[in-house]
Amino acid sequence: MTTPDLFDLREIFDQQQIMVCFNGPINAALIEEIGRALRDYLNHQQEQPSAVADIFAVYIEMTQNIRRYADQHPELAGAANAAIVVSREDGHYVVSAGNVVTPDDGRELLKRVDELAAMDRNELKAFFKAQLRQPREILNGSAGLGLIDMARKASRPLVATVREMDGQRSFLSLRVVL
Repeated sequence: MTTPDLFDLREIFDQQQIMVCFNGPINAALIEEIGRALRDYLNHQQEQPSAVADIFAVYIEMTQNIRRYADQHPELAGAANAAIVVSREDGHYVVSAGNVVTPDDGRELLKRVDELAAMDRNELKAFFKAQLRQPREILNGSAGLGLIDMARKASRPLVATVREMDGQRSFLSLRVVL
């Protein structure tokens, strides 16, 4: 296998305004280090503290969800492998992350994202408050309040895709524009 041409890769990153890109197994230490680098980069760009906080919060929520999912599914080959991209698009920051999931879990999350995408800001706020009052067991511990909170922070509706890899695995991607 040959090494990719790093100059070409860097040019692609520059054209796509990609600031952070990671692909591989994710763990708590990496989440922390990438998060620190992201926060430092944003502070260096002199972004508003509220924008930095939102971008960082979405990054943390997405990566911790991937890590928790992998911990809950050790039998799922590649579940700990994540693809994470933080970029700029049309004056907005975009946080995208993806990981291997079961086909059923992928379809379920896609359905939840579509439901949230159909809500306006007031509906998202009311739904968040209603979920806060629900017993924790009902939320199933996966992408509950965090997903709603990401939708509330987003400047556009969340977008998720699920791509089948084989009969046992799918690749879930989630995109949040802030």
